[in-house]
Amino acid sequence: MSRPAGVPVFERFFRVIASIQIDRSDVRRFRDFVDQQIDDIAISGRNSARWNGRDVIAPQDLPITRGLQERMREFDKLEEAEEIRELLRQDVRRPPAEVTFAEETEQLLPEVFGGLSVALARSFRVIDPTLANPGTAHWERAFEMFRLVF
Repeated sequence: MSRPAGVPVFERFFRVIASIQIDRSDVRRFRDFVDQQIDDIAISGRNSARWNGRDVIAPQDLPITRGLQERMREFDKLEEAEEIRELLRQDVRRPPAEVTFAEETEQLLPEVFGGLSVALARSFRVIDPTLANPGTAHWERAFEMFRLVF
């Protein structure tokens, strides 16, 4: 089985942010989940843009909370941030159907991805402060916490 793109950088990222070890199956889980969260944010942005009489999603249409903004700033300061941004540029995520991003919004998406990633990594410490290597149950609890909020 091939390694998902960026496995080493994401392994380092989780060690730096939450002092936990993840493996390639965790990276797949993580990427799938964050991609789904981005899709959900895009759909909310589309609905907001339509409500405001626009077909194209502007950055202000995205439901970015204060907490997510803070995590995005934390992401920006990380040594791994530029490497993760470059991976995301190479692996462009297409928005869900009927979603069109403005150029500024597309440029913001790696930062949103980074902020969500920081929040997800930190959520493991909330779930279990002594956790060293998350298992399936930990990932499911973390995902459920996000689903309750987003």
